[in-house]
Amino acid sequence: MAANSPDSGHHDLHLTVALSDTDQVRDLASGAIPVPGIQLTCLLLEVEEIFFRFTRHREWEVSELSLAKYCALRSRGDDSLVAIPVFPSRSFRHSAIYVRADGPVDEPSALAGARIGVPEWVVTATVYARALLQHEYGVDPRDVCWVQAGTNQPGRIEALPVDLPPGVEVEPVRDRSLAAMLAAGDLDAIIAPHPPAGFEDGSGSVVRLFSDCPAAEAEYHSRTGIFPIMHVIAVRGDVYERHRWCAANLFAAFLGAKEASVRRLADPNVPRTPLPGGTEAAVDRARRAFGADIWPYGIEPNRRTLDAFLTYSAEQGVCERRLEVEDLFAPETAEFFRV
Repeated sequence: MAANSPDSGHHDLHLTVALSDTDQVRDLASGAIPVPGIQLTCLLLEVEEIFFRFTRHREWEVSELSLAKYCALRSRGDDSLVAIPVFPSRSFRHSAIYVRADGPVDEPSALAGARIGVPEWVVTATVYARALLQHEYGVDPRDVCWVQAGTNQPGRIEALPVDLPPGVEVEPVRDRSLAAMLAAGDLDAIIAPHPPAGFEDGSGSVVRLFSDCPAAEAEYHSRTGIFPIMHVIAVRGDVYERHRWCAANLFAAFLGAKEASVRRLADPNVPRTPLPGGTEAAVDRARRAFGADIWPYGIEPNRRTLDAFLTYSAEQGVCERRLEVEDLFAPETAEFFRV
């Protein structure tokens, strides 16, 4: 736990924020980058715990949050949260689809008619992966037998109610995990951000559907321009309505922390991570593929990705209606002054 801006005056706004412990938020969490007018207490927790506690109980004022859960709430007219266009987690989700080693590796179209497990329907990674199967490989969600359960632990439930599209059915299973069902042959595949046990244990019994995920993902990004966004930063609506200025101040601080993180990764002087060769070459490769800003925040640089996600969410029943990008974010973060 870290306090931001410890020398702030008495009249600063005190907010608690829950975040995953990633380098892109490190300088904000440590207080190295202060938020003007705000004294910030930062809770560094696992994302599953953050999402569950914040979605259910709103225990703190600012939170990292699943993009899918946030969009689902907004589509239902729930304005108890307001997001800022900060995206601390992004990941291509070709790598989130798992099959047994004797399964249809590199044959995604073979999953038509299959039994596929998901930890929840309203999980951002599963939205992107289902869309990938549908739009790239012709696997219609209506032709899949969907099963919902905890990836490695039984008992997980949907955090939000879901109104599924016509023809789509999801079978909840409470007494078994997806990993156990895949191992037993009761599932053909799992879509999950957290790998199943048969993959994590190194046994080789479970593998990724795509044997060369980096190549598949690079080709997909080059062709579509989509760089999947997983998480946003959400502010409780009651706080935002009383202190609307906090949205832009928080955005600027998160942006500064991310830019400091990229500078560290690109520094050739001293490796900042225990990775042979450091990370400078990886940053160079990313800039060639993604442009100068390899991890963009803000609305306009991310409009194509956000538009695609909102289309997928409406198609899959994650959202009750097709939202527009402008429906998602505090208007104070849509444009900024220039000197």
